[in-house]
Amino acid sequence: MKKLILLGLISGICMIPMWSYAQENLELEVEQSSEVFLEEYSDTFQENFFEGLKQKGIRNYDRAITYFLECKRLQPKNTVVSFELAKFHLYDKQLVLAQEYALEALNGEPENYWYAETLVNVISAKKSDITAVKGQLPWNNVAFRMNLAEIYYLNADYVTAQAMIKGLKISKKQAFLEKKIKDSIATQEKKFVHVVRAVNAAPSKDLNSVEAYKSRIKGMLSSEVDNRELLDTTAEAMENFPSQPYFYYANGVAFNRMKLYKDAIEILESALDYLIEDVPWENSIYKELAAAYTATNNTSKANMYLSKIK
Repeated sequence: MKKLILLGLISGICMIPMWSYAQENLELEVEQSSEVFLEEYSDTFQENFFEGLKQKGIRNYDRAITYFLECKRLQPKNTVVSFELAKFHLYDKQLVLAQEYALEALNGEPENYWYAETLVNVISAKKSDITAVKGQLPWNNVAFRMNLAEIYYLNADYVTAQAMIKGLKISKKQAFLEKKIKDSIATQEKKFVHVVRAVNAAPSKDLNSVEAYKSRIKGMLSSEVDNRELLDTTAEAMENFPSQPYFYYANGVAFNRMKLYKDAIEILESALDYLIEDVPWENSIYKELAAAYTATNNTSKANMYLSKIK
C-alpha cells in the first residue's frame, strides 16, 4: 500500500467553512502532523483516521473522538492517535484522560515538540506542574528537555524554562535559548520590583464596597488612565474582595496593558475559577487570555481560548 501523507488530506479539509482564525489553526495542525505517514495500515484504520480528522476540522469533537478511539483499538501504540485523543480530551476539559494520552504519545516519541507542547497545555489546564509527572517522562532525553524549555519560554514562564535545562550539556545552538531565558528572567525581575512598588502604593480613598470598586475600575478601563494606577486599584480590590471575578479580569487587563503577559495569564485563569454561568464575563476573560497568549507567541493556547468564546 502506498504511503499516504496527512498533509494532502488536511489541505483538502481547508475547504470546510470554519471560524475566521481557522486557517491559521489548520496550518498549525499541518505543521504538527506533516511528518506522519499511514504506511501499511488497514483500510479500516485509514477510513477512521481520515474521518476523525474531518470531524475535527468542523469542530465535531465528540464524533472525532469516536473515530480516533477506533483507530486506537486497531493500532494501540500509534502515537499520532494518542496525540489527537489528548488534544480532544483537553478541549472537552477531560484532563485526566488528556494527560494519559499525552504521556503515551510523548513516551512513544520523546523528541516530538508538539507532543511536549500538548502535555504542557494539559498540565497548565490542571493547574499542576511538570514535576508532578516527572517520573513518567523521558527526563534524560536532552531534546525533550530542550523542547520543554522552549515551550515554557514562549509561555513567558522563564523560571520553569530555566529549570528544564538545568544540568544539561547543551550545544552552542541550545545555549542561545539559555541566554534568552536568562535575559528574560533579568528583565522580568526588574519589572516585578516596579509592579510591587505600585501595588504597595497608598490605598484608594472612599472605596469600601464591591460596587464602589467596580464603578471606579470600569471608569478607569474606559479612559486613558495610567496603567500603574489601574493595576494598583485592581490589586487593592482583589485583596479586599477576593471572590469577585471582575476584579481579577480588570487586574489581568492591567497586566496585559503593561506587557506583563505571564502575570496576566495567571490572574485571568484564576478569574475563571470564580465564574458561575456568566457567559459575557467568560468571553471577556477568554479574549484577554487569547491576547496574552498571542503576545507570547503561543498560538495554540490563544486559539484554544478563542474557540471557547460563545
